[in-house]
This record gives sequence, C-alpha cells and structure tokens, in this order.
Amino acid sequence: MKTDIKKLKETAKEMRKTILETIYESQSGHPGGSLSMVEILTTLYFYKLRYDAKNPKWDNRDRVVLSKGHCTPGLYTALAFAGFFPKEELKTFRKIGSRLSGHAYISVPGVDATTGSLGQGLSVGNGMAIAAKLDKKNYKTYIILGDGELQEGSVWEAAMSAAHFKLDNIVAIVDRNQIQQTGFTEKIKALGDLAAKFRSFGWYVQEVDGHKIEELMSALDKTDESNGKPKVIIANTAKGKGVSFMELNHKWHGIAPSKEELEKALKELE
Repeated sequence: MKTDIKKLKETAKEMRKTILETIYESQSGHPGGSLSMVEILTTLYFYKLRYDAKNPKWDNRDRVVLSKGHCTPGLYTALAFAGFFPKEELKTFRKIGSRLSGHAYISVPGVDATTGSLGQGLSVGNGMAIAAKLDKKNYKTYIILGDGELQEGSVWEAAMSAAHFKLDNIVAIVDRNQIQQTGFTEKIKALGDLAAKFRSFGWYVQEVDGHKIEELMSALDKTDESNGKPKVIIANTAKGKGVSFMELNHKWHGIAPSKEELEKALKELE
C-alpha cells in the first residue's frame, strides 16, 4: 500500500507539471480548477476506475462525467497518462484542428460526456446510472462537480432525482476548491454546510481532504457498499494547488502563465 501511494503521489506531481505546460503551450485554459482536482483524478484513474484505454467504449467500463467541463487540462492530462491517447497530443490543446477542445468533448478517447455548460453533469450521470440498472450492468458513474456550479438549482433537482431512484451506483465528487470565476464561493453565494445539504436530500456523504490520496482511496472504497443511496464525496481542496501564486487566487480561473511564471511554478513542483 505504501509503495502504491508513493507512486500515486509522484503521478500527481507529474500531472501538475504537465497541466501547466499544456496551458502554457496553448496560452489558454483553466489552471486553477485543473490543479485543484489532480489528486481526485489520480486516485480515480490509477486506483479506482475500471476501464480499458485500448477500448474506450468497453460496455462495462466505469463512466466519468466532468461536470466542471472547462477544466479539461486536468482531465485530458489524466487520460493521456492513462494511455487513452499519446501525451504528445496534449501540445495541440485548444489549437485549430485539435480534438482537445477547451471543454470536455465526447470524441476524445476516454471522455464519456460533452460538458461545459455548468450544472448539468449530475443529470447526465443520473441517466448513465439509470441505464446501468435497466441494462443490469455493474459499472459505476462518477461525476466531478465544481463547488461554484452547486449554486445552480439544476444540481439539486438532479440530487433529488438520484435519491428518489435509489441510484447507489452513482458517485458525485465535489471539488470544493472554495473559489469560482470571480471570487470566493462563500462571498458570492454561500454554499454553507454541503454535507448536511446532501444528507437532507437522501445521499450517503463523506468529507475528505481532497489533496490526500489515502483519504480519497478510503472514501472511494466505501462507495462500493450497496445501501440504496447515491454517494457524494466532498473533497476539500484549494484552487491552484501546488503553485504558491495560484493557490486560492481567482485570477487563475482561466488564464495561462507567462514563461517566467511557468518556470517558477515548475520549480516549486520539483
């Protein structure tokens, strides 16, 4: 276990570097929200998920919906590291003719849903989870939500539906990085006690440090229990995690670093 965790932590570090290099190369992208979910993606793709990178449409694969669809530098990096497509292709991110667009796009190997319009991912995941039950398949559906999009009513309609239909094959992961596009979520529209909110909607709730892989592993394993309830993991993170001048700074929601800023960031991540 210790060896595995050490390897996962090293993978997370390398992913952070690649995310920054990818955004710098295109001079476009969302570094803050991509960096905050690195450990979430690492634990999912290199510990928990069932998939075949050589057969991305395998029927029994676990599904992943990136509801915070603008954070594709994180998702595409995870997919490249997992072998869905060559890492070299990340250099084409957001360039004319590239399939690696700024928002999650279903034509990219490993992407299960096109997303980008916030507040819709949980509804999409519900549909996948219902389909699994109708088809008597045992795959799980994981939805990565941003905390800013939880201010949208559509999320809570979907949360109510998941509980009503007893979708215990669905796992929502909230990247609680505290910041949305223009500032702190609690100043713009306070989310309050998210754990209590989800429990009141009939969900099985866990809250973890979203940068501690051990906690994420344990929480994900607990979601395998069939208790008739949808599951949510509230992962407390920091936007821009790993880079001092990006952490908890809303400026880095959607801009690329300069050459000097990239060099400084990569040095910090050594």
